[in-house]
Amino acid sequence: MLTLAVTAQEPTQPTQPTHHPNPTVDSILSKYTLQPMPSQMTTEQIFPVIGQYQSSTNADQKITVTLDDQNKGFVWIDGLPQGRVKAVLKRSPATYKIPAQKTAEGTDVREGTLIYDKDSKVITVMIGRPFNDQDPASVFATTTMDNQTAMTDEQKNMEQKTAVTKTKTNKTKTKVKKETPPWVFTGTKVEQVTAANQQ
Repeated sequence: MLTLAVTAQEPTQPTQPTHHPNPTVDSILSKYTLQPMPSQMTTEQIFPVIGQYQSSTNADQKITVTLDDQNKGFVWIDGLPQGRVKAVLKRSPATYKIPAQKTAEGTDVREGTLIYDKDSKVITVMIGRPFNDQDPASVFATTTMDNQTAMTDEQKNMEQKTAVTKTKTNKTKTKVKKETPPWVFTGTKVEQVTAANQQ
């Protein structure tokens, strides 16, 4: 018969790990500490253009920008004289292209641009000038021209075009298509006052 006996050796003094201060480890650990999780962003923070806007020139005119239900890259602009218009996100967070489209009312809408400045909370919408991919804000810079100057330039162009048609010997009529001026809306965001905002 064979018997085995196993006994474990117990230490007489408890061992504690010794900590040797290492400046390299301390500097690494101080750089890489966990930060608290940020709060979840709201839809208004992700898409700051969403909201209602009051015109800066006409107190009766308001537009509302809402997010499309199926595609987060589209917004709908309500309150325009043209009707309800769709815009496509081009540059996040708030530069949109308004493609040429036909509204539900049957109105033809020319191409345009929507830009929202979230710092000053100002929206600018222009319909009637093509979207510029390289510099979308450049289409608004050309609207500073005076209406009278635009009319005199337009009249000069009309006279030149009609003069050309009169000098021809054959009797062909050329139709001069009058370019309609772009439609511009500039407004500030109407803040929704809630109980949480008042505190």
